[in-house]
Amino acid sequence: MNKTTLSPIIAGTMNWGVWDKNLTSKEMENMIHVCLENKITTFDHADIYGSYTTEADFGKAFSSSKIAREKMQLISKCGIKMLSENRDNTVKHYDYSKPHIIKSVEQSLKNLQTDYLDVFLLHRPSPLMQADEIAEAVEKLKSEGKIIDFGLSNFTSSQTELIRQKTEISYNQVQFSATNFEPMLDGSFDYMQMHEIRPMSWNPLGCVFRKDIPQTHRLKKLLATLVSKYHLGSDTILLSWVLKHPAKVMPIAGTVNVARIQSLMKAVELDLDKEDWFAIWSESMGKDVP
Repeated sequence: MNKTTLSPIIAGTMNWGVWDKNLTSKEMENMIHVCLENKITTFDHADIYGSYTTEADFGKAFSSSKIAREKMQLISKCGIKMLSENRDNTVKHYDYSKPHIIKSVEQSLKNLQTDYLDVFLLHRPSPLMQADEIAEAVEKLKSEGKIIDFGLSNFTSSQTELIRQKTEISYNQVQFSATNFEPMLDGSFDYMQMHEIRPMSWNPLGCVFRKDIPQTHRLKKLLATLVSKYHLGSDTILLSWVLKHPAKVMPIAGTVNVARIQSLMKAVELDLDKEDWFAIWSESMGKDVP
C-alpha cells in the first residue's frame, strides 16, 4: 500500500529545463507556484532529465520559493545511464546495482534540495537487474528516511512481480492514453489493481495533438462534439478518459502553459459519460469494441 498522498494529476518536469522549455530559475519558481495554486502538488522528475541538469535547476527554484516541503510531493527515478557531457558513459545502458541506486537517490536529494523523496522509481527495466540487490537498496533508503514509497516505471507485470517478491511496490509509471491503451488490455492494469499498485500515466494525451494520421483525425472530430457537450477543452476530456479507468491512473501533465495548468483539475471533476468514454476508445481503434 502506498503511504504518500499524491495529487490526482502530476506535474511532469521533463520539459521544464534544457531539453525543451529552458525555463529560467524565476520562471521555474513561478511554475511551481502556479501548480500548487491549482492543486497540482506532485512533481515528477528523473535524474536524466535535462541531461542530468533539471533536478538541480528545480531545486534552486524550490529553495528560493520558500515553499514548505510538506506542501508538495517529489518523485524521481534512476537507472538509465545515458550518453551526456555530464557523465562518462560510453554506451547508453541501465544500472540497478545497490551502490548506484543509493548514490542516485542521494544525488537527487542534493539536486532537489530536500531530505527525502516521496516516491522513488526505477526508470526502465534492465535484463541484468537483480531483485535481491534492488530490494536491499530500497529497504536501506526507506530505513534512512530518504524515500517514502518505492515503485517502477515502464515495467511489465512479470517484471513487477519479480521485484514485488522482494520489496513492496506502490507505483508503476506507464504510457497510457486514448491512443496508447495497451495497459488496460494486456493485463497490466488488472495486475496493478490486484496488488494495490497505482499507475501513473506518462504522455496521457497520446498523439492526438502530435500526429496527423487517420486515428487522430477520427478523435479530433469526436472531440469537437464532446467539447460542445461538456464545455471543456479537448485536453481536459482526454485526461478525464484516462482518469475514469478503475485502476485510478494518475496522469503526468508536462505543460508549462499557465491557462492549461489552471484547467487540468477540471478533468478530475468531469465524470465522462460511459458511452462517450467508449466512443473515444472506438474512434481511437477505428472500429467498435469487440
